[in-house]
Amino acid sequence: MYKDIKATSFRISVPDEILTDLKDRLSKTRWPIEAKAAPWTYGASLAYMRDTVDYWLNQYDWRTSEAALNRFPNYKATLDGKQVHFILERGSGPDPLPLILTHGWPGSVVEFLDVIEPLAHPERFGGKAEDGFTVVVPSLPGYGFSDPPDAPIAPREIAPLWSRLMLDVLGCDRYVAQGGDWGGIVTSWLALDHPERLKAIHLNIVGFNPEIPDDDPLTAEEEDWQRRNAARRDGEIAYHQINGTKPQTLSYGLTDSPVGCAAWILEKFHGWSVPGRDVAPPFDRDHLLANVMLYWLNGSNAAAWLYTSLLDGSGRRLPKGRFVDIPTAMLLFPADIAVPAPDRWIRRSYNLVQRHDAPSGGHFAAFEKGPLFVEDVREFFRSYR
Repeated sequence: MYKDIKATSFRISVPDEILTDLKDRLSKTRWPIEAKAAPWTYGASLAYMRDTVDYWLNQYDWRTSEAALNRFPNYKATLDGKQVHFILERGSGPDPLPLILTHGWPGSVVEFLDVIEPLAHPERFGGKAEDGFTVVVPSLPGYGFSDPPDAPIAPREIAPLWSRLMLDVLGCDRYVAQGGDWGGIVTSWLALDHPERLKAIHLNIVGFNPEIPDDDPLTAEEEDWQRRNAARRDGEIAYHQINGTKPQTLSYGLTDSPVGCAAWILEKFHGWSVPGRDVAPPFDRDHLLANVMLYWLNGSNAAAWLYTSLLDGSGRRLPKGRFVDIPTAMLLFPADIAVPAPDRWIRRSYNLVQRHDAPSGGHFAAFEKGPLFVEDVREFFRSYR
């Protein structure tokens, strides 16, 4: 394994003129007015955005973020004629288990920067080397440094790319997978359609929506959960419509204005982590801006195209009569955009063998609750080495 990687080494190096242009744009920001209402009520807080942009312009250093990304080996592999970027950190121990971690929107590989080393080298953090993973962190097509598709694609079309990345490019004889947001949905399709050598999956999102048969209707618990889940999501998912119907129109503003791009993204890191509270999103500010930078540097239009599959229903709909047989773990968080579902709902789609409900935290599990995330992933996959 890994003796003859079918990929090209890649080092992130953004030209100085692009960074100079960014600073010029930030310095010329035109600020909107804000309604007299509690901050964050109608979107990104003006005070927060002013403070963030001041920091971005005067203190944040992209080169430091660039170095943090380049600290791990980066590669690009050609899959279906397109270049897919991924980080590959070989794990400790005699036979580290390959683990592919997949991000979602509006995240990126930056979400995993602080968990890669603990997962790959647990002995450096008080653990045992035999628990090490060889960690693979790809950028979804159209995200970060991965080429965009020519037109919108669905998460089911990304799953075979990931299978080929792990089996053909990296030569894995077995592996496991983890994901949240789109990453959890892609990982679900990977387990359903391409189970070859995939031993188990770990999710922090219930990726599939099952078809409810007449002979197995929803329980009272499931119906109550659906009501609470709908109430939580009400007012939070208008972005589905714009991303899935008119992403081209949206892209002009996000591509031309770094502050517009940042506000569109950072509002989600607030609303899906600390909803209803007038506090900053609970993440390292440099990492947050590094995440925004990946959308600014490379464009955010194609990243939105996955949402077309939500509007036509294909993205998360479990095919009739199908079921994820691969052993599955769920790590669910109370402040997520989705209310944690009851076991009965999850078992309609997955072979659920482990479930943990975190005491706090939201949508971006590895980013916000890194130590908890690492321990849960390590514990679950220990049985599938």
